[in-house]
Amino acid sequence: MTEPVLQIEDLHTGFDTPSGTVRVLRGLTLAIPAGQAVGIVGESGSGKTVTALSIMRLIRPPGRIASGRVLFQGRDLLALSELEMERIRGRQIAMIFQQPRESLNPVLSVGTQMAMVIERHVGLTGGAAAARSRELLRQVELPDVDRLLRAYPHELSGGMCQRVMIALCLACAPALLIADEATTALDVTVQLQVLRLLRRLQAEFGLTLIVITHNLGVVAELCQWVAVMYAGELAEFARASEIFTTPRHPYTARLLACRPTRAAVGELPVIPGAVPDLVMLPSGCPFHPRCHRAQAVCALEHPPLAALTPHHHVRCFFPEEVPA
Repeated sequence: MTEPVLQIEDLHTGFDTPSGTVRVLRGLTLAIPAGQAVGIVGESGSGKTVTALSIMRLIRPPGRIASGRVLFQGRDLLALSELEMERIRGRQIAMIFQQPRESLNPVLSVGTQMAMVIERHVGLTGGAAAARSRELLRQVELPDVDRLLRAYPHELSGGMCQRVMIALCLACAPALLIADEATTALDVTVQLQVLRLLRRLQAEFGLTLIVITHNLGVVAELCQWVAVMYAGELAEFARASEIFTTPRHPYTARLLACRPTRAAVGELPVIPGAVPDLVMLPSGCPFHPRCHRAQAVCALEHPPLAALTPHHHVRCFFPEEVPA
């Protein structure tokens, strides 16, 4: 693994509610290698999006980051002032949100919004900002860029809005780009185009990517590493090739078994039960009530994250066997 550009260490993030504190992240530890794409996967409620918002320091009350460290290029983002963090957001760490159209200002043209970002973070104004905007839109493979700069978000398709968001993220040449369900709202053909665009941009600019998704096909297409989350903690972390061929955590194996395939006949398999209530977590391993490999110790003790190999970590007392 290359040197990490981002290290998350024992991160705890929660939301205070009348029923108690919802512990969405519980001691998350994860390293993101520079120049690589890391997919973060898991069911809804596993903590994927809250991980991204915690990295960006965008958690707002009643949410709060209780403890931990987020080291970006050696600096702890959680120890910075808000002014210092504003200089990092967009300029060094950029994020593509789930709904691209909602992330754009509906009353400003694309050109105006791009010029505002470029002026604030890059320092270019006037004709120089407009020229940079055209260059960025061409980089994300959008046609007729002069017309697009005059257009408003409601005049663009979902795929075009997503490409504009990617162009805005690239404006400051960030070291880290977080894509939170960046293809969810797009049709299948446009999804593939956006994935291929992200892959090309990663190779061309040496971007480090964090890809948050439910879609394991997206991970297979784009990512070199996979982090599997369950109930606010890391269940498994390994190279994508190992995750897809030899998953070791029972949860990962069940997720992969639920994928539709050409050979599938009848109903697809499902994981029994549901993600646990994060206010009242089960004792021991949080996955044990749903796990086909659970034994008595799983209900009593919380498994540590163990290294099966230098690049394959699993939080399980009884990991899946490796086929002969």
